[in-house]
Parts: sequence; structure tokens; C-alpha cells
Amino acid sequence: MKLFGTAGIRMKYPSELTPELVVRIGNAVGRLGLSRKAYVVHDTRTTSQLISFLVSTGLMTTSVDVFYAGLAPTPVAGFIALKEKAVGISVTASHNPPEYNGLKFYDPNGFEFTRDLEVKIEELVDQPLYREWSETGRLWRSENIVDDYYNSLLGYIGEVRAQWQPNIVIDCANGAAYQLSPSVIRKLGGKPYTFNCNPDGFFPIRPPEPRKDVLEELLGVYKTVNPVVIFAHDGDADRVAVLDPVEGFIRQDRILAFYAKKILEEKKGHVVVSIDTGYVVDEVVERAGGTLERYVLGKTHERLKELGVNNVVMAGEPWKLIYPSWGPWVDGILQVAIITKAVVESGKPFSKILREEEIPDYPWDRRSYILEPESIRDIVYSELIQELHSALGDPVRVIDIDGYRFEYKDYSWILVRKSGTEPKIRVYAEARTKQRLDEITSKTESILFKLTKKHGGRIVEKTIG
Repeated sequence: MKLFGTAGIRMKYPSELTPELVVRIGNAVGRLGLSRKAYVVHDTRTTSQLISFLVSTGLMTTSVDVFYAGLAPTPVAGFIALKEKAVGISVTASHNPPEYNGLKFYDPNGFEFTRDLEVKIEELVDQPLYREWSETGRLWRSENIVDDYYNSLLGYIGEVRAQWQPNIVIDCANGAAYQLSPSVIRKLGGKPYTFNCNPDGFFPIRPPEPRKDVLEELLGVYKTVNPVVIFAHDGDADRVAVLDPVEGFIRQDRILAFYAKKILEEKKGHVVVSIDTGYVVDEVVERAGGTLERYVLGKTHERLKELGVNNVVMAGEPWKLIYPSWGPWVDGILQVAIITKAVVESGKPFSKILREEEIPDYPWDRRSYILEPESIRDIVYSELIQELHSALGDPVRVIDIDGYRFEYKDYSWILVRKSGTEPKIRVYAEARTKQRLDEITSKTESILFKLTKKHGGRIVEKTIG
């Protein structure tokens, strides 16, 4: 059984992620021998408390002492793992629908588990071994972890020289950051207006994935409080989307470029980004005197670990950011803090800051398709890749480390990959003109529909953003 996808384990409960399986996963993690301590946090999903105690049970069967911290954002798991030299666990399915749940694991250095550890867990999970009764681990209630994270983050962000107290919208997707992100905004000098900040694992107002199409439908509601910037988390707050009340959804690549520019102004160095990022990041990093490389989506932390935290100044993916000087985990609350500080100190809306920092906005598109039946996805994907080798012109470069990214001499590109967490084919594209972008997306979609029909299937869902 393959348990791990792009980022951790995410499955439907209880048809795929059964209670018995969760116990065996905890047992396998404990048998890795990384630490005799584990800290467990969880998101707001209806099954998250149950899964927290199930995975704790598995850990305790291997003599690991478990410290249960309760409802908290995923970044807190990485933070406490590093601080206590323990295993950190977040029970979450991140941005997946409410019927899913899962687990993300952090090693005692604060890194999300790498693929070699994931392979070991999958090898161990079907053969659980239990320690004797006298060696069973204990379960403890852990207090004040979120406060510790909060105070440490504010200390990292540093003193704020406020020019104004702007209205800032924070939409927590009824998730785990419902208290933490609004408190960070308020402490840094903003006036937080909260949306969907009551914990609710049914996610009644919007899906927890902070996509462009989902969030721009709510823009009229957000604008009622006259904000200068809008933040929208996913369910566990390791990611955040940013919107302007007038311009709408701000492309994630521009935000990554903003973070890179800020960090490179303080320290020159190497930046690692995921395969699905656009050329705006390259331009800004080069202009700021840094170097850049692309890596597998969901595994930029792995490349950071390979190179060493002292040799990388920033790692990132759309929606996600790692500042190694803060910690090696993806952190959406850190993003909220960085942008809030910039807005409060500049006296300007975030969209104006991006323009003044000369961070360009090229035409872009991100789409996901669900095919039915699911069994045809792989063959349709394979044939789509074959056709794309020539359908859009002759590429000057093809990168196949994670899906296939075709790059062209006019600086346009398209990436097609299979989702590692859901039964989807994802398509990402960028061009210097809207006309070229439309050509890429329409031709690719036409081929996808043709191949799906050829294999007796249909596309049942298309999402954008």
C-alpha cells in the first residue's frame, strides 16, 4: 500500500484511512527510533481528535511518550519538534475535502519527513511489533505550545515601526489558525477582520483549499470591511493565499518573489522553489543577486535538507514558504506575519508594495481535472504528455523531475503532473502574452478531453487557481 503523497498521508476516512491503519502507522513511526518523544497537534476535522489518539496509541506501543497538544496549526508541529528534539505530528488533510484526513510528520530537526523515511514507514506498517507491557509509552497533555510558537514567531519578526493601522482580512477556512493568525496581525499593528474563524471541520462556507476561483467568489464579502490586504489559509495553515480587494487573487509566484527579494536584501544566497513556479521568481532572484533551482513539488524541504540550512536562504512553493533562519518547515502563519509587517511599516496596500518592488505579473493559469473513472487517469496522462512534446511548438527544455514541464523560446511554459494527494491531473502554464497563454490552455484542454473520451471516460470536475 502506498501511503504517502506529495505532502504526508491523506486518505478518506474510514474507507481508506481506517482506525487500525492509523495505529499501525504510529507503530511504524515509533520504530524508526528518531526520538522517545512525540508531540501531536491536529486540525479541526471531525475525525482529527480520534486519529490523534489512534496514532498516539501506535506510538506508545513502541515505548514513545506522546505529548498531546490538541488543536493547533501544522507549523506548530515542526516548531515543537525542533525545540524539543522530538517527532512532531500534525493530524490533518491540509486543503483536502472534509471526508479526508491524514498525517504530516516532522523529525527532531524540524524537517518534514523525507522520502527515505516515508519508504521505511511503508515497509514497517504491515508488520507491527509491540513492546512489552512494562515498556509502554505514556500520554501527556501538553500545554502552552501554541503560546510558545506565537511568542517565538513575534521575536523572529522583530520590532515593527508602524505607519498606520490598516484593516486586514484573515479567512482561516474554519481551520486550526482561527486564533493564532488574527492575534499575529493584531500584535504587528494591523486591525484583523476575521472570516470563517470559528473552528468547524465540515468547512461550511468554502472548501479549505484557498484557490483563486473559490476566494474570488467571496471578494465582495471581504471588501465590506475596506481591507488593504486579504489572507486566506487552508485548513491547517501551512499555506496562505493573498488577495487585493480591487485586483483580486495575487499570483503565488509574485508573493514568493517578494519573499525572496526581502530575504536576499539581508543575505545573498541560494533559493529553492518547486517545479510549478514561474519566471518572475527567476527574474527577481537574479536581480537581487541570488541563485535559484527548481525541485519536486512538496519536497523543497528535502532539497533544503540535502544542501543544509546554512546554504539555502529560502525555499518555497505556491502558497508555501520556508525561511530556514526561522525553521525548516512550511509556515503559512510566517507568511501572514511578513506581509503584515511590510504593510504596516510602509503605510501602503500590499498590491502597491509589489508594484513598487518591481515584481512583474505575467499571464498565468492553474487548472485541475478529475476524470471518471479514476482508472483511466494514468493512461490519459501518459498520452497527453506524448502529444505535448510537439503540440505547442518545439520546447527548448523539458524538465521531468515531477511531471513534465515544457519550456519554450518565447518564455512560455506548461507543466502537467498527476496530483499526489487527489485523483487529479493538474495543468500549470505561464506566458508573456494573454494570447499565447490562451493558446496553451485551450489546446491542452482540447487534447485532454479528446483522450478522456477515447478511453470511455469523462471529466467530472475542473477547478481553476
